[in-house]
Amino acid sequence: MDRALLRNFSIIAHIDHGKSTLADRILEITGAVDKQHKGDQLLDDMELEKERGITIKASMVRLNYFSKKFNQEYILNLIDTPGHVDFTYEVSKSLAACEGAVLVVDAGQGIEAQTVANYYLALENNLQVIPVINKVDLISADVGRVKMQVETVLGFKEEEIILASAKEGKGIVEILDRIIETIPSPGGQMDSPLKALIFDCRFDAFKGVVVFVKIIDGAITPKTQLKMFHAGKVYKIEELGVFKDLKYFAVESLTCGEVGYFTANMRDPREVIIGDTITDPKNPCEQALPGYRIVKPLVFCGIYPVNPADFGQLRDAMDKLKLSDASFVFEPENSQSFGTGFRCGFLGLLHMEIVQERLEREYDLNLILTVPNVVYRVKHKSGELMEVDTPMKLPASGDILEAQEPFASLLMIVPVDSIEAICDFTKSRRGVFIANEYLGEDRVKVVFSIPLSEIIVDFYDRMKSITRGYGSMDYEVKEYLPTKLVKLDILLNSQICDAFSSLMFKEKAMSRAHLLVSKLKELIPRQLFEVTIQASVGSQILASERVRCVGKNATSKCSGGDITRKRKLWEIQKKGKRRLKQFGKVQIPQEAFLEVLKI
Repeated sequence: MDRALLRNFSIIAHIDHGKSTLADRILEITGAVDKQHKGDQLLDDMELEKERGITIKASMVRLNYFSKKFNQEYILNLIDTPGHVDFTYEVSKSLAACEGAVLVVDAGQGIEAQTVANYYLALENNLQVIPVINKVDLISADVGRVKMQVETVLGFKEEEIILASAKEGKGIVEILDRIIETIPSPGGQMDSPLKALIFDCRFDAFKGVVVFVKIIDGAITPKTQLKMFHAGKVYKIEELGVFKDLKYFAVESLTCGEVGYFTANMRDPREVIIGDTITDPKNPCEQALPGYRIVKPLVFCGIYPVNPADFGQLRDAMDKLKLSDASFVFEPENSQSFGTGFRCGFLGLLHMEIVQERLEREYDLNLILTVPNVVYRVKHKSGELMEVDTPMKLPASGDILEAQEPFASLLMIVPVDSIEAICDFTKSRRGVFIANEYLGEDRVKVVFSIPLSEIIVDFYDRMKSITRGYGSMDYEVKEYLPTKLVKLDILLNSQICDAFSSLMFKEKAMSRAHLLVSKLKELIPRQLFEVTIQASVGSQILASERVRCVGKNATSKCSGGDITRKRKLWEIQKKGKRRLKQFGKVQIPQEAFLEVLKI
C-alpha cells in the first residue's frame, strides 16, 4: 500500500457538539454503510451509549474515499472519541494513533471547557488540527461569534475554519478533502524491526481478546510471531485485519502507518497492557515506545455482589471490562457488611456510573456500591506518608501528624450573567478564585483552585442548573494541600456499617451527618425491633434518629380476664424486642445504598 494515500485522524470535541453525527455522515459519504443501514451513532456500538446520547468508548473504522478534488482514492482511518471529562484517557489513547484531528465546535454553544482541553491534548501529541464549526443550520447558531472565539482563543485563521452541518451533510466533503490536504501521511521505516503500539483492546465472545494496534515501523503478516515488550510473552497470530464497514475484515498484512487488529488465542484479559509495544521476537526493536502515562484514579468506591456466590463472575467481568477501559482499576477487599468484593478506582463519578451499568447489563450482575471517596495523603507520626482511599485505612486521630487532600485546577466557561452566582457557589465549596478571561461579549472563562472531593459528586449538575445548561467545566488534579480530615461513621444499633463510612473535611461533617441520618431514616424499613441510626466522628455522636419497630397487638387474643394477664404478655414481648435489638440484623434495602451516593 502507498503510505502517501493513508491518513489517520480523530474527531475531538466537547460533549454533545456533534462528533458522532459527523462520524455518521463521513461513514455514509465514503460508502462504509449503505442507505438501508443508516442510523444514529453508528460507531457507538454499546446500548448504553445510544441511550445516554454520549460516546463512552473510542471507536475505529477504516474508510475508502475517492476525492474528486485530487482525483485519487485514499484510505482514511477514523477514530471517534468521547467528549466528557471523565473519559479524557480514551481521547489521549486515540490521539496517540493519529497524525491529525478534526476539532468540532457547536455553532450555538461556542467553545466549551473540554474543547480547550482536547485542543491542547492534540497539540501535545504534535497533531495537525482542523477546526470545524458544526450545527450551522440551527436557528440558535451564531457563526460570527463562534468564529471569533475560535480565532482568539485557539489561534486559528478565518480561512482555516470549515462551516458544517453534520445533520444535513453540509461541509462533509470539504472536511474530508482538508484531511487529505493538511494531515500528513504516517511516517515509519518498512525495513526496520517491527514496532507497534497497542492503543485499544476489546473482548469478543468468539475471537477472545481483540488487540488494536498502530504499526510504527516494519510490518505484520499472519505468519509473524509477536512479542509483548513489557509483558515479555510471545504469541502466534490467529487473525490479522482491519475494522472496515463496521465489521472485522481479515487482511494479508499491516504495514507501517496502518491501524488494525489481531487475535492470538488470548483468553486471559490480564495478559494485555494498553500502551505496550509489540515487536518480532526474532528481530526485536531496540527500545519500547513511550506508551501512555499511567492515569491515577481520582474516585474510589467498593463494588460488591448482592449474592456472594457471584464474586467469581464479578471478577471475570471486571477483567474483561478493563480490556476496553484501561483507566479502570480494582483490587479485592473485604467488608464486614457485604463480605468479599473489590475496591475500584475511577476517573470521576460518571465513569463510576458507566462501569456499574456496564457490569450489570453486559454481565447480568446485581451490585452494591459504597460511598465514593477521593485519595487523601496522611503523614503518620512514624514518618510514613500513606495514601488513604478508603475510610478503613485512616489511622487513629492520635497517630496523624498531617492530612492532605487533592486540589484541582477547575476551568469553567459560563455566560457572563451567571458569573456572580457561579463564583458564590464555587466559593461555598471551598473554591479559591485564580483568574478569569472574557471570551467575547457573552462568555467568560473562570479558573478556581478547589478540593477534588467538592466537585466529584453533584458539582457538575449544580453548575449546569445555575447557568441554565450553558456552562461547561474541565478539571485537572494539581497538588495536595493540608486539610482537617475526619472519618464519618454510620452506626446501626451501635454497629458500624462500613458501607456508609466516608472521609471528609471536618467542618462539613456535622451537616453531612444530619443529612445522612435523616435520609437513612426514610430509606430503612421498619423491622421487628427498633433501629437506632447514629452518625459519629470517633466517639462523638453528631446526629441520631430512630426507626420505630413494627407494631404487633400481643393481647389481641385476650378477650377479657384480669389485667395482670395482659401485663405478663406485654413484658414477654418487651423482652423479645430487647433480644432482637441485640442480636437481630438490620435489613438495608439496596435502594438505600444508591440514594446515599446521590446525597
